[in-house]
Amino acid sequence: MHRSPAAEAEIAQELAAVRPALLPRYSAELPGARAAVLTRLWRALAHEPLPWITGRVRGAHSLALRLADGRTLYGPHADPYATSAYVTGVRLGRDRHVDAAALMTALAVPHADAFAAELAHSTASLALSRADADHPKEWPVGVPPAEGRGRDWEWEQRVTDGHPYHPNCRSRPGFSVAEQLAYGPEHRPVVELGTVPVPAAACLVGGDWPAELRDGRQLLVPVHPWQAAHVLDRPADAWLPAHPLLSLRTLALPGGPHVKTALSTRLTSSVRDISAYSIRSAGPLNDLAEQLVAHGEGLLHITRTLGAVTAGSPGLAALLRESPEVYAGPGEQVLPVAALALTGLPDSPDWLAAFARLALRVGLRLLDLGVALEAHGQNLLVILAADGTPRRLVYRDLADIRISPARLTRHGITPPPLTGRLVTDDETTLRRKLFGSLVAGALAATAGSAAPLAAALTAAVPHLPPTPDLSALREAPVPVKALTLMRLSPQASGDQWTSLPNPLVLEPGASDQ
Repeated sequence: MHRSPAAEAEIAQELAAVRPALLPRYSAELPGARAAVLTRLWRALAHEPLPWITGRVRGAHSLALRLADGRTLYGPHADPYATSAYVTGVRLGRDRHVDAAALMTALAVPHADAFAAELAHSTASLALSRADADHPKEWPVGVPPAEGRGRDWEWEQRVTDGHPYHPNCRSRPGFSVAEQLAYGPEHRPVVELGTVPVPAAACLVGGDWPAELRDGRQLLVPVHPWQAAHVLDRPADAWLPAHPLLSLRTLALPGGPHVKTALSTRLTSSVRDISAYSIRSAGPLNDLAEQLVAHGEGLLHITRTLGAVTAGSPGLAALLRESPEVYAGPGEQVLPVAALALTGLPDSPDWLAAFARLALRVGLRLLDLGVALEAHGQNLLVILAADGTPRRLVYRDLADIRISPARLTRHGITPPPLTGRLVTDDETTLRRKLFGSLVAGALAATAGSAAPLAAALTAAVPHLPPTPDLSALREAPVPVKALTLMRLSPQASGDQWTSLPNPLVLEPGASDQ
């Protein structure tokens, strides 16, 4: 049995120094974390177009992957939509591997060593995240009362596992254990944000930058303490305490807006910062959002960017955004879709079908209008009635949507004055953006596996207005980002894609053959 304990031991050593009481729980969570990351990696090996996998053979009891070097890798049948850690070991030749990092090292494919290091860190960090979890997993226990507004961050912090399908679900390179405990949302910290003064003439500003973040001819740019300590070459002045949200670099000010900070480290796949393009786009995207909401049949809210600023560097920038909570009525709660599995609500087939119908209706409506949302479980939130019934959706962070001027014009909507990566009329690109994030992301992770996802989609689709996009969703494989291929292809820029079996038309595992 092969595993790679180095990262696990390093985190254990640091944990013993900074929070020794957590060490026993961390050790107890390691086997489950190994299986969770290995399951995510196995999904990629089973379904992504990795050039060193030359064949996939689905047998009666297992899936065999034939490698270009003549070896064969054996594991269980791969459910592309499963979120449970069902892969506890795979066999490469005669060797059994229970750890994703050790398996990747043994595969010895190009760029495997760097990816293996990320996988090892992801596994150890996931165990740390789970070790510090302490919350009920049912609805409505622990839900803040309707009159207790300003605590929208509580549900955000209940999600311990990060991305439901990325093997690097918890990889946070550059973060020590102490920093993970101090800044990771699942550890429920209060983060002291700072500000850096910058001459206003040196800043690019979008929207209305608030008076409290101005000081004469200087603008005060909010900064994350990790960024101040590791990236910026200047100190930050104390500003306000805040609660980190799912994205870690976005934080909720008590009773106020959300602050998206620059955090120049690789989280999951990408180095996070805030580009000048995002700052310039904020105003036009706000205007577009108002038009989309007007066409949204009363089922969608889109949070507005209140102000945005960059001080000539993507590493020193910030956005202020509305809290989704402002759209909840009396007795209603707003949850990120990523947290729904923790409520127990998706265990009901009727509830899951109702949620799928709502999400697909909104997503397909906007796609038909001309906007493809990046509607994964972090960007998409649901407003629930007191009994858990899904009422409406909230979408936040328009920074990675795709906009079709031709479709917008066809519906009498004036396209925003934007160019660049957000703008495309390519049908494949638009559908990939929505289907990959909503169907293969938010809905699949909420369902938890192929069978309930198929049942929910089957129940929801007949109630949706017919459009060419709906026909494509019903008939074609589901597009999804090839996340592992992207990490093993550092020379390639941009997203790479694969497809998964369509739960509406294919038996789970049909693409294994």
